[in-house]
Amino acid sequence: ARRRDHDDDRDDEHDRDDQGDDRVDCHGYDGACADGDCDDTHHHRDDGRNHRARDPLMITIVGLGPGDPDGVPRSAIRAIAATERVYALQLDADLAEAIERTPQVVADLRDVPDGAVVVAADLEAHRLAVSTPDAMTVPDRPTLRNHAIGAAVAQLAQVGAHLRRECPWDREQTAATIVPHTVEEAFEVAEAVATGDVARQADEIGDLLFQSVFLAQLLEETGDADLGAIADDHARKLISRHPHVYGEAVAETAGGVRDLWERQKREGRGGGIFHEMPPGLPALAYATKAQRRAASVGFEFAVAEATLAKLDEEVAELHADPGIDELGDVLFACVAVARSLKVDPEIAVRAAAQRFRTRVEGAAALAAQAGVSFVTLPPGEQLAWYEQAKAAAEPESQPRDDQLG
Repeated sequence: ARRRDHDDDRDDEHDRDDQGDDRVDCHGYDGACADGDCDDTHHHRDDGRNHRARDPLMITIVGLGPGDPDGVPRSAIRAIAATERVYALQLDADLAEAIERTPQVVADLRDVPDGAVVVAADLEAHRLAVSTPDAMTVPDRPTLRNHAIGAAVAQLAQVGAHLRRECPWDREQTAATIVPHTVEEAFEVAEAVATGDVARQADEIGDLLFQSVFLAQLLEETGDADLGAIADDHARKLISRHPHVYGEAVAETAGGVRDLWERQKREGRGGGIFHEMPPGLPALAYATKAQRRAASVGFEFAVAEATLAKLDEEVAELHADPGIDELGDVLFACVAVARSLKVDPEIAVRAAAQRFRTRVEGAAALAAQAGVSFVTLPPGEQLAWYEQAKAAAEPESQPRDDQLG
């Protein structure tokens, strides 16, 4: 029988679940332990890994690596060798050759008999595992998830590199021309979150993810960085910024965590209290970041009532001296109120603008139902229709207001 040698690094990565392979050898695939004296608790589900002695309907889902025949891990080969019942929903011929088996193809997991093995590349294997929470997996579920994410992001990076080579528009882009699209995608993510549309959130997050992938591709072309190095550096940065999780520091509240972050960044990068204040940030984000920087050294109002009092003071000054400076102070005070209420001011203003749009459109619709053209009415009559629309929409808008808090 033909058995290919696999890349040692890949094998080491996949073999982190060696105990899971021992489990396969011990239990086989009929849910019964071959060793009557076995009392190894790692076989069971209470360790959080979704591995347990299975009932007759359980199956084992085996990840075959990223889809490259040369990347099939030894743990998968061993799991497949331990049973005669190997199935797949679909499988590339090269992968079938790599595992030296021809799986029986089925249309649905419900067609797989008791105790059988289902094989698939890691990405598809993870999807199958998510849809069958009682199934066993090789490797374990957390590892399979990590492999699937890696395979999917790598595929996206391959698409980005291909577009960069083959698409005339993509070939012409630079970081400077891409960044406006990146900013736009970030705002579209924010809007999707504000509306609560989960499907749209996933779609917009994908668009924003590709922006990062594309920008990383540009850095790779100049030899300055690549997506893998960027991801690795960022993981290390996050670990270093969470010493309360990965180290001995203590931060018991979200506010304590933020203070810890700000202190670390200030001490590690220098620049004083207001370090790293990008001038290109939108005004609300810039104001929020400035207040957070000041708060990191203790300069902030202690309670929400104090921020509201400051807002009243600034509004009074605006009444006394209408102008850009006093108006700016009012808006800046509004940001402080938002922070004290733990509300993102950008999301709050965006939601208010959406409510305004809905009410004006509702006012126009109500006027049209009465045979009146809203756009030709004087402001006073438009306002009356607006108030009607606002009153009619109030029950629907309340959950959105609650969501902001």
